[in-house]
Amino acid sequence: MKIVCDKSELLKSINISLKAVPVRSTIPVLECILISAGPAGIVFTTNDTELGIETYVKGEVLEPGVIAVQAKMFSEIARKLPMDEVIITSDENYNITIVSGKARFAIGGQSGEDFAYLPQVERDDSIMLSQFTLRNVIQQTIFSIAAGDNNRIMSGEFFEISDTGLRVIALDGHRIAIRHIDLPGSYPHITAIVPGKALTEISKIFTGDLDDMVNIYFTKSHIMLEIPGTTIVSRLIEGQYFNVDQMISSDYATKVRINNRTLVSCVDRATLFVREGDKKPIILDFDDVHMNISIASPMGSMNEDVDIEKEGRDLAIGFNPRFLIDALRAISDEEINMYFTNAKSPCFIRDDEGTYTYLILPVNFTR
Repeated sequence: MKIVCDKSELLKSINISLKAVPVRSTIPVLECILISAGPAGIVFTTNDTELGIETYVKGEVLEPGVIAVQAKMFSEIARKLPMDEVIITSDENYNITIVSGKARFAIGGQSGEDFAYLPQVERDDSIMLSQFTLRNVIQQTIFSIAAGDNNRIMSGEFFEISDTGLRVIALDGHRIAIRHIDLPGSYPHITAIVPGKALTEISKIFTGDLDDMVNIYFTKSHIMLEIPGTTIVSRLIEGQYFNVDQMISSDYATKVRINNRTLVSCVDRATLFVREGDKKPIILDFDDVHMNISIASPMGSMNEDVDIEKEGRDLAIGFNPRFLIDALRAISDEEINMYFTNAKSPCFIRDDEGTYTYLILPVNFTR
């Protein structure tokens, strides 16, 4: 194999490919990038058996071939190359030579015979939306998935496509994040649980341009996303997702309208007195025109009044400050509405249009 490409294009494709390379694997070839050079061009493939990526590299194929190269070493070499033009060759013994300017690197490669190629996904049920929109939806919900594998269903996000659009839901037992976006056209009803780890890596690949689109295809076991030059395939999580609609209530006893940026700043100041792992709640105490925000811990205490518009009863309620600020930072609205029933019931933050809903369970507190 012999290929020639530009350093910037090489790095771009390596950085995309690395998102599907496992840190450690019992199958060493999965820690590699598979380089395929042929009539279709130069293709990099990576696969950790849960997430797979195939991306094209702009360049010229001088001699066709296939070889697997250790991803981490390949990436480190590419970053330190001195010149723009890069020539990569391999021989029949899987020896790889990388030349750039007067620098010459020689590393060992592997046969690609045992590499796990991306699964074939039928291009039937699909939706198309901007990469910018999907990336935002992921970032505005992903913080609510459960960490770890204790409950695998909670470690993913629920995608539901219906006549009203795309709804994405994440929950971890203490909070729920829901985002809804309208879709052009009509689509069949589709549901899927997509692993949060895959979505986190996928969102890093997307651009911030509204004109850059992504095509999304679903099967019973996989989701495939296609953007120009790159195909991403992830396994879905099997199982029945929670009936979130039963957890959402429109009833409330207290409604508070408040400036979101002001509230975020205030809660952020309160977190100065919370160490990682602490369970000290932030307390919200409402009267007719003010919300008093307070926190007390062994490190110190803080309280601050914020102007509000309130309907309904006065109330004092406690929350995990991190859960509260995660939801607030995911909302771009200048003013938000918060709904409360009592100190033991969830708080809902939602807009009138139904584009977002955040549910946060309260915590007990003593004064």
